[in-house]
Amino acid sequence: MTRMLYKIAVIACLATPQGAFAFDAVTPGATTDELSHHDAIHWVDVAQIEKSLEGQPPMAVGFDVDDTVLFSSPCFFYGQQKYSPGKNDYLKNPAFWADINANCDINYSLPKDVAAKLIAMHTKRGDTIYFITGRTRSEGERLTETIKRDFNMVSINPVVFTAGDATKTSFLKDKGVKIYYGDADGDMKQAIDVGARPIRVLRASNTTYKPLPKNGSLGEEVIIDSDH
Repeated sequence: MTRMLYKIAVIACLATPQGAFAFDAVTPGATTDELSHHDAIHWVDVAQIEKSLEGQPPMAVGFDVDDTVLFSSPCFFYGQQKYSPGKNDYLKNPAFWADINANCDINYSLPKDVAAKLIAMHTKRGDTIYFITGRTRSEGERLTETIKRDFNMVSINPVVFTAGDATKTSFLKDKGVKIYYGDADGDMKQAIDVGARPIRVLRASNTTYKPLPKNGSLGEEVIIDSDH
């Protein structure tokens, strides 16, 4: 075949709608949206949550922190490398908690987009917002400051640390929390235990907190695209 004929053949292949190297589909396949949004799960978005609250007076709502409000895996990865490489012992080390609460979050934890939308929506409604974490309390924490800054809050209730002898369940009950947002199964169970509305925020797939939970397994609402 001459060089000219070869060029013509190549151009013809590229111009073919299916392409000369197209393959027949082996399976129907699925779009990214179809892979993410299964009918068996009660998917909602922030606008739908806001719509469901129309006509209701201001209420108390709660947010878990790690993987719900902040993507804090960079700090947990750092902590493991510094305090117990290859092991999870760092989670029992008070020095780690003092370090992450005072220094790391404010510099390296990333605010989640879904949290910004939810916090803005609840602030507009006049709801009382509580941030509740299972972290160990430490002196000089700046987690409260970090959340206030990252989400442009005029005022904020101090973050509630529930590790040790405190529990999220008792706090949710004491404050009469009506909606609780969280990424973990424990968050959803605690909300259900106190009669609050459990709403799941997706945990990012690259989180350090593994294994990933089974979203929607407890019948809770799950926010679409809330992993970032």
